[in-house]
Order: sequence, then C-alpha cells, then structure tokens
Amino acid sequence: MTNRRVRVRFAPSPTGPLHIGGVRTALFNYFFAKKHGGDFLLRIEDTDSQRFVPGAEEYINESLGWCGIKIDEGVVEGGKHAPYRQSERKAIYKQYADQLIASGNAYFAFDTPESLDELRKNAEAKGEVFTYNYQIRQNMQTSLALSEAEVHARILRGDQWVIRFKMPENEEVKMHDLIRGDVVVNTSTLDDKVLFKSVDMLPTYHLANVTDDYLMEISHVIRGEEWLPSLPLHVLLYRAFGWTDKMPQFAHLPLLLKPTGNGKLSKRDGDKMGFPVFPLLWKSPEGEVSRGYREDGYFPDAFVNLLALLGWNSGTEQELFTMEELINLFSLERVNKSGARFDPEKTKWFNHQYLVKKSNAELASLFKVSLNEKSITADSAKVEKIIGLVKERVNFVHEIWDQAFFFFVAPQSYDEATVKKAWNSETPELMKKIVAFIATIDSFNAPNIEHLLKDYINTNNLGMGKVMNALRLSLVGASKGPGVADICEIIGKEETIERVSKAIKSL
Repeated sequence: MTNRRVRVRFAPSPTGPLHIGGVRTALFNYFFAKKHGGDFLLRIEDTDSQRFVPGAEEYINESLGWCGIKIDEGVVEGGKHAPYRQSERKAIYKQYADQLIASGNAYFAFDTPESLDELRKNAEAKGEVFTYNYQIRQNMQTSLALSEAEVHARILRGDQWVIRFKMPENEEVKMHDLIRGDVVVNTSTLDDKVLFKSVDMLPTYHLANVTDDYLMEISHVIRGEEWLPSLPLHVLLYRAFGWTDKMPQFAHLPLLLKPTGNGKLSKRDGDKMGFPVFPLLWKSPEGEVSRGYREDGYFPDAFVNLLALLGWNSGTEQELFTMEELINLFSLERVNKSGARFDPEKTKWFNHQYLVKKSNAELASLFKVSLNEKSITADSAKVEKIIGLVKERVNFVHEIWDQAFFFFVAPQSYDEATVKKAWNSETPELMKKIVAFIATIDSFNAPNIEHLLKDYINTNNLGMGKVMNALRLSLVGASKGPGVADICEIIGKEETIERVSKAIKSL
C-alpha cells in the first residue's frame, strides 16, 4: 500500500447485461476500497458507440444497488471528477492523443479498412498473423512515412485516420501485479494499438481508460484477467505521458470458469445447465429474456457471499459472511491466481443458509406475496408457524408453497404411489376410529395431539406406521410435510376430521 488515498473504479461498458463475473469485479473493488477507507467510483465506458445497448447502463446501476454496493462517485451520484460517462468526456481525450503525437509516442495512420483487410488475408495465405507493429509502420500510410505537409493535407480534406501508439522496439517492460507478482513482456511481441479514431472522434478503451484513471486519481486498478495483456500498453502510456509517479497499482482477478472447469463461464453455460449468469433478469431490446438471480429467488446477501468466495478465501473454514465481515477480511493477497470454478448447486446451498437464518416473520412477509397471488388470506401468526416447520426443507421462498400448500388447501387428489403403500381395505375402518378419537381431544396443540394419539395407537395395537402414514396421506394427499401433529394443530380439529373423512370416502 502507498500513502495515496485508496480510490478504485468499476468501469463497465453498457453493451448488455452485467455478467456475474463483472459483479464479482465490482465487489472486490468495493471490499478493497471500504477496507482501506477509500472511494468506489462507477465509470461508464461507452466510447464504443457501435456496441451500445439501450437500458444496459440502468441495469448496471440497479444490479450494484441490489448487491448493496454504495457508489461514492458516479453518473447518478456525481463527484469532483464528473462527468463519469465517457461519451460526455469526449472533449478531454483528443488533447491527450495530440500530446502523444507531439512527444513522438504516437502517430497518425491513414490506412483504409480495405487495405488492412487485404494485408490480413495475405498474411493468412502464408500461414502468418498480420500484426501492425514496428516492422511495418514505416511502410504504411502513416505520419512516420509521409511528410508533415501531406499529413496535414489529408486531415484537412477529411480522410479518415486513427492515432496509433508507437510501441518501443525490443524493450522489456517490467510490471508488478498485486495478485500475480512480477510480469515482464518484450515490446517486440506487441502491436501498435489504436488510441483515437476520426470516424467518431472518440478514443478507444486504452486511451480513455488510462486518461480517466489518471484524471480521477485512481490508486488501484482491480479488473479481470482478460485485461492482463493490455497491462504493458497501459504502463507504457503512463510513462509516455510522464505520469509514472501517479500510476495506479494493478491487480488482475482470476476468471470465473464453467462448472466443468474448462473455459470462461458464459450465458450459454447457464442456458444449457439451467442457472442464471446475470444478477437481474434482462430483457434485450430485441425481446430476448435472460434469467437473473434476483428473480430466481436469491437473496442479495447470499449472492454477494457466494461471489466473494469465487477466487478469494478468508484463510478460515468460515463460509458465511456479512458484507461488513467481507470488507474487514478482504485482501488481494488472498485472491487466487487460478480460475474459480462456478458451482450452481453451491449457489443454492448459500441461499438456503441465508433463508434458514432469516426470522419466520420476515419469510412469512415474503411468502404472503405468493399467497396473495393465489387469493389466499391467512393469519400472520399461522403463516409464521408454518414457515418455522418447513423452511429447513427449501432453498427459496417460492419453494415454500410446494412444502406447505396443504396447510391452506385441502388435498383434491392423492399421490398414487403413496396410496398403494399407505392405504388398503382395512384402512377406512382404522381411520374412522382415528376420527372418533381426534374428536375427543380438547387441548388441540401439537404436543398434546402427538402424545394422546401415540398412546391411543399403542394401547389399541393399531400399528403406528399404518395409522400415521394413512393419516398423513389423508391430510396432505402425499407422503410429505412436517409432523402429523403439527399439521393437525395448524389446520385445526374441524378441518382435520373433515380431511380424514373425505379420504375415507374418496379412497
């Protein structure tokens, strides 16, 4: 750590829904900033106008808000370095591109897309890869090969141009990554990246990214592993601008891998295996709908917890953490270098852990939404008691209905497999005895019902399994649910007798 104030940024492009890998990057930045009393910035990098998707920026903000990430500076929040949307910073970048031209660290290139395509095809025909680098730039239509007057004339008449970085020849760039350690790359392996384009008068990612990080006083750049190949260029840009004393420290996070462990996790993997890869439901402008963790019933704190442990560990056996605990424990030293395999079943386990920790009252309030949709009115105390009986059996609030429907609706049919096991020709007479006995129970609460019923069955040698299995079938319609006495207490004596009597007639 340096003595600089910690300032980090999450800088997504609004090209579609935010992938959970992006959410994890935002979280790690947020943990790091808050751990060190610093600032978390949200910057929208929308300079690629061709890939802009309407609604994506709003989706990013809503996703971060759902996760509990509080943005210190951003498009919505404002801040001393506004604007935070790169398309609104358009006037800033050209002067920095010109500065690189003036210092000899960049040059104009007038090559047409057609001429570049031709060079790529020729290289492919020879089994080579075309690279725009120090070996060819002197022979191209560039300000390195053309006279100053010719360059000026071309710009004045409206020829399209780009500004490319002039990559040094055969130089070793030494860099340090806070996760991966020292990295050395020879510039001979790198190409002359485009920094600015006349077609839209906008910078590319590289120039805008470095310029904005410098101007916004970013102290640490924490981003995905896929940006590691860009690190040499970014380091060289800081050097070319004379900003090395303000260059941020870099950390490149491991990839989120498919459940198989082979390759980067994608939407296709989620579609194939039946799990979302986006935090919130996304509907594209074309009408395509993609599932989201929020709409699938995940709690935001469970979602944050499961993402935090993908590529980072606390060094303990603990698996459940609050946001505050994650902030206090987080360190880049404990981030793994290797990719983190995504386990869809483990995500359900996390949600289950958070669900059972919530109060019955909170879960009842959430579950009542489902009851209202079914036009079912129920007393809050009753719903809370039901929740307490079934919540250990579910991973999501929306699964409670399947485990508790019989508390609200009498069975309309009976599971055939259970009927074969629990009901025979002797069962109706047996159940009539049980109905008569239940009618005599005055204090109709679960402990009393269970005690008296067991005593009655044993005293009369009726067979515990025979009675209880048939009774459960009568009350539920299947072989499921909590204790029979608990079911009897909640639905009440009258409803209990009515359901058993109906089963006798129906079965």
